[in-house]
Amino acid sequence: MNVDYKMIGEKIKRARKSRNMTQDVLAERLDVSVGYVSQVERGITKISLDLLGAISSVLDYNIAYFVSESAVNHSEYMETEISNELKKMDGRKKKLIIDIIKKVNEHL
Repeated sequence: MNVDYKMIGEKIKRARKSRNMTQDVLAERLDVSVGYVSQVERGITKISLDLLGAISSVLDYNIAYFVSESAVNHSEYMETEISNELKKMDGRKKKLIIDIIKKVNEHL
């Protein structure tokens, strides 16, 4: 199973911000560098279960929150990825994507 570390990182970032905590404070409490926290939040670095457990404890979130729906083949993952990419597009590109989706559905 492939894991979407970017999604996990985004959840960590949201949880940290919901606690009004900076990356500096989180890094200090975890005894890691701010750069490392930044890389984890951006999904650049694969996070260990031990560190994820520590983050869960510091942020007072259940560890399951961070890993749920992070499997690349999970349908909600796909919908989130599509939605995120669509948000980056202008109207012309979105129309093209809709046309492509309709053509694919016609042939399946």
